[in-house]
Parts: sequence; C-alpha cells; structure tokens
Amino acid sequence: MGRILLGILLGIVLVPVVVLGWLRFGSVPVAVADKPFPQERQLTGAPLHARIDRELVKTPPVQADEDTYVAGAQVYRDQCAVCHGLHGKPSVFGAHMFPDAPPLFEMHHHGAESMMGVTDDPPGETYWKVANGIRLTGMPSYKGVLTDTEMWQVSLLLANADKPLPPAAVAILRGETAPELAAAAKGSAPAKTQKTAAPAK
Repeated sequence: MGRILLGILLGIVLVPVVVLGWLRFGSVPVAVADKPFPQERQLTGAPLHARIDRELVKTPPVQADEDTYVAGAQVYRDQCAVCHGLHGKPSVFGAHMFPDAPPLFEMHHHGAESMMGVTDDPPGETYWKVANGIRLTGMPSYKGVLTDTEMWQVSLLLANADKPLPPAAVAILRGETAPELAAAAKGSAPAKTQKTAAPAK
C-alpha cells in the first residue's frame, strides 16, 4: 500500500516537472509552419463550439435586406478583407496564418459538400466570433471597434454570401473605385469620363 501511495505522489510531482521542462526546453510547436499537436483542432474546437452554443443569439436584431448587405460589405472591406480577402481577390497573407484565415467569398469543401465562406454557419455564430474574437488565431474582438449593428450587418452578409447580393454590395466586395460604386448603386455601368478640350490660344 505504501509503495502505491509513493508511486502516486511521485507521479503527481514528476508529471508537472516533465511537462514544464518540455515547455521550457523542448520543441513546442509555436511557429506557423510547425506541425500541430495531435488532435489540436478537435481539442481547441470543442470548447469554442460549446461556448458559442451557450451564448448563441438565434434571432438577429437586424433585418437581412439590401441596406444591411451594402452596409455589411463596407464593414467587411474596411475591417475583414485584409485577412479574408475580397471577392475574387484572395488575401496576401491569410493563408500563411495558423490557423489560416479562410477566404469568405470563395468556394471551399466541407466534407463532401461545397460551400462559400461561412454560409453553413448561422448568423449568430459569425456574430459571436466577430464580437468576441478567437484566442490564439489572429481573429480579434470587434467589441469597441464596431457597433453592435455593424457586427450584425457583416454577419448577415457573410451568412448570405452564396445568394444574389445587391450590385452596390458586390462592387464594394470587389474593391471597386468610387465611380464604379456609384454606378453599381444605380444598377448601371459606370459612365466613361469625357476629356475636356484644351482652351484655344
């Protein structure tokens, strides 16, 4: 019995010492290019999804309409596109993050299905991630940066990214210039700029 207790006490003492020694002197995967821990995605994803499920807002307080999509596109271009890319223009460094910042206006495979961005997630889940951020991923919290309405606008836009969007929203998401945006808002092609004739001397 005494040997069993001694073994338990040694285990209680030695295991933390070994772990601390490995963290201090070992090759812990901390660089983006390092091989991840076994089951790292599952170990980190389980508590994240449990937290989101507990706090998920199931009914958005903002209407999913044209004005919301256009406003959400503006928020996306200003705050999100640097990591997640624009429509047809992938981010330069999003794929070099760990975990990578997914392109939210590109098709990708989820199991046997193909889908765009996070359209398979409810708007409330995307809102939670925008509002709270995700630790150790590069995803910041936008509380205090965006208003609650703005966070819902971009969340509803991303939830409906696979559906037809207003021309003005599409133009913003493509990173088009001010004249092109104005033309898109009117639903027409941008007018060509006419050259002004030089005054006669």
